[in-house]
Amino acid sequence: MNPYSWSLHAEAVVLVPLLALAYAFVLRRYPAPGWRIACFLGGLGLILAAFVTPLESLALHYLLTAHLLQNVALAEWSPALVVLGLPPAAAAAARKYGAVRTLTHPLVALPLWLATYYAWHIPAAYDTALRHPSTLLHLEHLCYFVTGLLVWWPVLTGRLDAGSSAAYLFAAFALASPLGLLLALIPRAVYDFYVHAPRVWGWSPLTDQQVAGVTMAAEEAIVFFGAFAFYVARFMRRDATALDLKHARWTR
Repeated sequence: MNPYSWSLHAEAVVLVPLLALAYAFVLRRYPAPGWRIACFLGGLGLILAAFVTPLESLALHYLLTAHLLQNVALAEWSPALVVLGLPPAAAAAARKYGAVRTLTHPLVALPLWLATYYAWHIPAAYDTALRHPSTLLHLEHLCYFVTGLLVWWPVLTGRLDAGSSAAYLFAAFALASPLGLLLALIPRAVYDFYVHAPRVWGWSPLTDQQVAGVTMAAEEAIVFFGAFAFYVARFMRRDATALDLKHARWTR
């Protein structure tokens, strides 16, 4: 098989149209500004990029690194943009449902997301999913996307204030990053599927795993630590504003 072939898979031909239709339905009732619509479309574009371009062929047949890039796109990047794209009124309406409030509670959403990440990266689960691409691999990807929506929801819909958001994001970074570091530091390739995969780019299975682990750890540092820094700055600005107001009252 050509490692650089383009393809169409369920994530592109089923998930993306369903999300687009659902969003169009939401917009009819809850209008959103252009930047939110652009965020949502960007989230869908990331899914298409991950499963239509040659990244899909490389992930499905050749490189662990390509597969991990798909995973982070589904578990982190695309869900963040999709949640950002939701009109605030729609998010508020969704919170009226008990299941939504429970699943998006920080003490539920973060453990579910972490459990999904770690469970699917157990070698037996990872290899089995890759050997059943028409069933288990789609389930794996759906788990990543759904729990990704849950993990970003408390921060990006305003459920948490700036200080709590910063603490939550730091916890996500601190608890998720060891997985990538572990893959980079293990002295042998642990995924049999990729050990026996055809080689491209001259990478050995271990080199592929090390690049994948470093890439994953670096990506999470950029995304989660970057978001953490943003909310710390927002918290500090809010605190400074409160002090200025307090000082102004005292000096009147």
